[in-house]
Amino acid sequence: MALRMCVRLSKVAPRLWWESSVLRCAFVPHGTTYPAGFINTRRLCTIPELWCCSRQFSSVPPNTDVTYEQLRKLLADGKSVVIDVREPWELREYGSIPGSMNLPLGQVTKALQLNPEEFTEKYGGKMPQKVDNIVFTCLRGVRSKNAISMASELGYKNVQHYPGGWQDWAKNEHQN
Repeated sequence: MALRMCVRLSKVAPRLWWESSVLRCAFVPHGTTYPAGFINTRRLCTIPELWCCSRQFSSVPPNTDVTYEQLRKLLADGKSVVIDVREPWELREYGSIPGSMNLPLGQVTKALQLNPEEFTEKYGGKMPQKVDNIVFTCLRGVRSKNAISMASELGYKNVQHYPGGWQDWAKNEHQN
């Protein structure tokens, strides 16, 4: 396992060498002290901590959350694709955000690799392009967070999620 960890880190370490979080986390020997102001002042991480540090360099953008108000504006502008990653029976039982497209989480990776005609035929909406702003949503924001990772790995750059999901949407709509 440690060997696999080293191999994984060797792929990202050269291009991330100057990232302070990598340097602080991974390359400072335990108990080492440095002059004041030196960036590397943290102890050496254990393997699990090192794994956690390396995960922060995924392709997922750092700020991916969308608020209720932001989502309403994105839907009104029509410049974003809103994808609900719940199962179809959940949409029938609980409801869905108007203007959203249903693409179950288990199908996200495969669906985003289809050609546009197949995507439209299967999911009833235009396939998002890699440069489009995509907002994923679900019931409570857990599955939509996973969908961000899947889309990012496929090269989609502008991916976000609505952490409140359908529950927050329904609560806010009921108040208005």
